[in-house]
Amino acid sequence: MSEVLFILGTVIQIYSFILLARVLMSWIPMFTNRPLDPYNPLVKFLLDVTEPVLAPLRRYLVIGMIDLSPLVALIGLQILGNAILRSA
Repeated sequence: MSEVLFILGTVIQIYSFILLARVLMSWIPMFTNRPLDPYNPLVKFLLDVTEPVLAPLRRYLVIGMIDLSPLVALIGLQILGNAILRSA
């Protein structure tokens, strides 16, 4: 059972890195003055993988132009990952 929990904790950590990559990717247009290409395979992958988690949070956590959903998702994933790894 502890192997399953370890694998689940690792998956949560990998997903956290993917979510962080999406946040960093969202800053690229600000520095390059060019929009992201939604047909780029990497951009499409990051959007497709993270949107199911961020979309429900975004309904409640947008304050003006600030989207707090990635921050809340990262905090939630870290809490969940720590709880899983402690129980393993």
